[in-house]
Amino acid sequence: MEWIADPMDAGGWLRERLDDDWSMHHFVPHGFEAYARIFHPAEVRSLPDRAVPTMDEWVRMPDAEQQRLMEQFVDEPASWADAAAAFGTTVHALAQWQHLVRTPTDGDWRSRIAPDGREFTSPDEGSMPVSLFAAVASHLTEQTSTPDAGYAAIWEGRGGLLGAYGSNGRGFVEITDEQPRAPMWWSSLRANFENPFRKAAWEPGILSDEISKGARLELPDRNHVVFGSAPAAFADPDWILDAPWRDREAEGHGFEPSAQHPSILWPADRAWVIVSEIDFDSTIVAGSNELIREICADPSIEALPIREGSSLHWDADDINR
Repeated sequence: MEWIADPMDAGGWLRERLDDDWSMHHFVPHGFEAYARIFHPAEVRSLPDRAVPTMDEWVRMPDAEQQRLMEQFVDEPASWADAAAAFGTTVHALAQWQHLVRTPTDGDWRSRIAPDGREFTSPDEGSMPVSLFAAVASHLTEQTSTPDAGYAAIWEGRGGLLGAYGSNGRGFVEITDEQPRAPMWWSSLRANFENPFRKAAWEPGILSDEISKGARLELPDRNHVVFGSAPAAFADPDWILDAPWRDREAEGHGFEPSAQHPSILWPADRAWVIVSEIDFDSTIVAGSNELIREICADPSIEALPIREGSSLHWDADDINR
């Protein structure tokens, strides 16, 4: 995977097919035969012998009882179909999570307890598990004449991805028994008063300084760093080991190898494009009718066809109101 110094040359065609409104085509290009919406998995928590306690019940519970229950919690992936069955709602192409789990107007849709006592946590926005992305990529690879040539675009706002002056958007906390010579907050505050006009220092990111200061693929409301990449590589979950944006610094602090999957991926022949918009709890694939049928028929992928011009606005779900 190699950095593309002129990303608009590689991806400018996407901008030409996007709209300035807030339909799905604000982020997903027009001009393909068909589209599919891939639902990101949620999570469900259950207890073997009782309903998951509400927050009010939890805070009133003795510490010993909390500890006992924590040891019994079972957390598992959950599909949108699982949630719909639990809440008595319907999965459809324009379903919205907060309506699917019957969230009251003033309620928190991120965590909802179903009538059967299980607790559902909302899907991730802008990303899906590596294994799911690989399953989708296996279909994508079969539907292009250039499986070994293409482009991967990474949203520039991912924490720590790029260097910046002052802060790169993340940090690591180290627990130690040593006592600081002076409180950290006091040292920082004093420094601001002692030199209020000092220039902010450059903080390196995961990617090199050259990439951090380089050109972006400029799309409506989202800028991306672009890499030349074989679409076929993403059909193997171990692609993260070769990704230039692999977070090696985090690994040095004990975290497992990780890399965010591309926000946008397309082959050199432009046969399809897959878009994971950072504020969507689902991913859109645009391509041929055959590709969309294959993706929607794969039992390992929860997906439905979606019409061109559809809205994925949070209030677009007319069925589960």
